[in-house]
Parts: sequence; structure tokens; C-alpha cells
Amino acid sequence: MSGAIAARVGDELTKPVDPHVAAMAAAIAGRYGTAARAVLFYGSCLRERQLDGLMLDFYLIVSDYDTAYDRTWLAWANSVIPPNVFPFSQGELSSKYAVLSEVDFMRLCGQGADNVSVWARFSQPSRLVWSSDDAAAQRAITAIAQAGPTLLRLAQPLVDVSSRGDWRALFEQGFAETYRAELRAERRGRSTSIVDSDPDFYRDMFDAAVADRIIDPAAVPGESARIAAERAWGRLRRRGKKLSVLRLVKASFTFAGGIDYLAWKINRHAGTNIKISPWQRRHPLIAAMLLLPRLLRSRAVG
Repeated sequence: MSGAIAARVGDELTKPVDPHVAAMAAAIAGRYGTAARAVLFYGSCLRERQLDGLMLDFYLIVSDYDTAYDRTWLAWANSVIPPNVFPFSQGELSSKYAVLSEVDFMRLCGQGADNVSVWARFSQPSRLVWSSDDAAAQRAITAIAQAGPTLLRLAQPLVDVSSRGDWRALFEQGFAETYRAELRAERRGRSTSIVDSDPDFYRDMFDAAVADRIIDPAAVPGESARIAAERAWGRLRRRGKKLSVLRLVKASFTFAGGIDYLAWKINRHAGTNIKISPWQRRHPLIAAMLLLPRLLRSRAVG
């Protein structure tokens, strides 16, 4: 993708990061040898100056899963239910990183994706903190340049007529829908706080989308467009919530300390006070499946 969106995404991705973040990204890539293509830094920690005590979020983009893993079952799991997620620590900092192939990353950032997991995150600011070469960097930029347009196209038909040209209303609508499409442990109003965290970025992305003719703020989508968008979001919600459960099950095998991370994430974002017992740590899969109905009833996730 070329044009205003790609230029704005490229500028954002190349902004500097804390040297400790860059060092951690390089160390993650180093675990995968020649399979590593790019490492992206994203999420709430991107806006924090004090990183101690936080869980940093990365995406590792690899050439392909068979080359990335020395265990066949991990390559299989990553291809069937992408991504695989792993914990990683370096010095005083902790992180988790998700693994996707270049092909899957490109697909999951685009409008043809069957779930919101990747493009919802990369519609937000992120940083390209490591790449194997210029070609890998450009592929990452091209993939991410699809994410914002995917959100805007799907959100526009659902926005109230009086707010069609309102960049804030459009992004807030889109992010609200993405949270409904996953089992996300987030407080109400999270979509508003995301936009408030970097309004210049979202305003620029809206203007770039208009310049690239991705959206027309003067257009009023008809009833058929609204119905089509509602059906598309319905499919994304059904698929996304099934995938959330499957990924939770998978993480109990691939993510060391996954049940503790799950509790930490929910407590941080939903204001709960879940404590994990020794028995739950010994049986993380059972614990996760027993915890999920409780979380849904309490609206800590959903």
C-alpha cells in the first residue's frame, strides 16, 4: 500500500523507543535466528516512561513457522491458531511476544481477516524496533498500513449520521466494536481512552484515509451498508470469542506462568482482585477453564 496512510504509518513506526525496549526486541529476534524478520512494540507500555513492573508487548514476525521452531507441534499450533505467545524477561523488564509469519501478519491486518485480534492492535500506534533487512521492514509497514483502513471501513456504516465526518467518533466506534469481538479484560470507556492517549495520531490517520479515498466523510452509507457492516461485526464477534477461548487453552501449554499472567491482566484492566492458588498453578488448563465463566458473569471480560 502506498499513499498518505503508508507514509503516516512509516513515520510512526520509526519513532525512537527506550534503549531497553530495543535491546529486548533484538534479544527476542536472536532466539529465532534467520527466521526472525521483524519485531514490533505495541500496547499500553508504548506510552509509559517508567517500564519497571509492566509487561511489555511485542510481535515477532518470522519468515515461516517450520523454520522458526525446532518442535513440530509448536509450528503446527502457530499455523492453526495464530499467534503463539511466549513470556520473555531481560534484566528487570518482563514482556510477552506473539509470533506470526509474514504471510499471516499481512492477512490478519487486512479486511479479509476472520478476527480483529491483529488489525485492532495495529490500528493503534506501534514501533518497528528491529528488522532483519529493509525488505522485512517494508513488508511490516505494508501490512500495518492495512490495519487502520480495515477498522475505518468497518466502523463507518455504524456511526451516527451526524458524526460521519468526526474522526474521533469513527475511531471510538471502531475500537468499541473490536472489544466486543474478543474476550478482553478492559474497563468500560476503554475505546475513548485509547483515542485520548494520542489524538494527533488518530486525527492524522483519519485525514490520511480521506486523502487516500479509503473513506469519504461526506458519504452517507445506506441501510444495506449498515446491515452488511452489522453482519460483518457479528461474524467477527462469534469467531473472535471462540478464538479467545482456544487461545486461552493453547496458552496453558505454550505460555509459562500463563494463569498468573491472565490474572494480572484482568486485575490491571478490570479492577478485580483475583488471586491464583498453588493448585491452580499446578493445573493451569483446568484453572483457566473454571475461571472463565466467573469472569464472564462478573463482566471482567466480554
